[in-house]
Amino acid sequence: MPETAGSALSGITVIEICNVAAGPFCGMLLADMGADVIKIEHPEGGDTLRSWPPISDGYSENFASLNRNKRSVTLNLKDAGDLELARRLIAGADVLLENNRPGVMDRLGLGYADMRARNPRLLYCSISAYGQSGPRAQEGGFDLTIQAMSGLMSVTGEAGGAPVKCGVPVADFSAGLYAAFSIASALRTVQASGQGSHIDVSMLGATLGIAALQTSEFFGSGRDPAKLGSAHPRNAPYQAFRCRDGYFGMAAGNNALWKSVCAVVGRDAWYADPRFANTGLRARNQDVLRDMLEEIFMSEDASHWLARFRQAGVPCAPINSYSEVLEDPQVAHMGWVQPVQLPNGVKTRTFGMPVRFDGQACAIRQRPPALGEHNDDVLAPLRAAAPAPETAK
Repeated sequence: MPETAGSALSGITVIEICNVAAGPFCGMLLADMGADVIKIEHPEGGDTLRSWPPISDGYSENFASLNRNKRSVTLNLKDAGDLELARRLIAGADVLLENNRPGVMDRLGLGYADMRARNPRLLYCSISAYGQSGPRAQEGGFDLTIQAMSGLMSVTGEAGGAPVKCGVPVADFSAGLYAAFSIASALRTVQASGQGSHIDVSMLGATLGIAALQTSEFFGSGRDPAKLGSAHPRNAPYQAFRCRDGYFGMAAGNNALWKSVCAVVGRDAWYADPRFANTGLRARNQDVLRDMLEEIFMSEDASHWLARFRQAGVPCAPINSYSEVLEDPQVAHMGWVQPVQLPNGVKTRTFGMPVRFDGQACAIRQRPPALGEHNDDVLAPLRAAAPAPETAK
């Protein structure tokens, strides 16, 4: 494997004080890139994700999916001695990552100002629902409420249907991605200036950030984007289409591809139809276009149409379940699904880092940790170096 694969952040120490998804996902991305991520967990139960099913012989596979390549230590941050150990860990780290509600870390004495006084080079990254300041800063938030607040649910689902959230927790994971990108970028500034900073990542901001096409539609037109099911507001044919045995996805996003679609379905005359002369007109008339195409698609199964469109070079895909896509030969070729052993000895699989370097996937260096597994390695040296308590005179 090339030297750069999964080693870009080698030598960087990250202290993670996070629960569930956004923060742990960010920490795992940094760990996948070589950072030494030390996860501080409460001695009683640890990260609440540890209790989420599926549970394999007492260990959560959900937790395993977001916490590979990390070390776990247990500290009760309401205990003075444990709190001081946490401060000393942070004082020797490059990055502190936390996803508590704003104000919690300050009340513990672990806020940015306190930690910066001990470690001026520290990058302190806070992930929260709405940000560290502002009228909503003290409001809590979960992926569902951020999807609702951000407008994402207003464009998800079928026209006229009830509000629907995306089935993948996009608010959590987009915040984790923004945080990891920001930390990796800011490390260059620390290297150059010797000064750290406080990175404020909000789930609301991250979810709006990935909605650039929707916000720009509103800014440019003054109209709210509408939910269109699987269809596209500016392109057609570009959606899931019904066929004899179900549905398949097909996207003809330009005139050349539209011409190929006409040829595949045996309707070359459609290419000259003024209703479908360009992408904008096809989008405007996409309901009638869908009905015309589906009348033909209903004559054959999805596999027939997928083979025909692939042969014609038109992007298309089956509507996969996760069991189907994880067995796809492309996923196997990229080396994304990797074996992993849980601390209890159970052997399972996980989806690894999807980025490849020089054609090679990043290996999993370390299995997900048992709760407090690395207490001796990480905390024992700190305890041994602590000054002896003064004796009464």
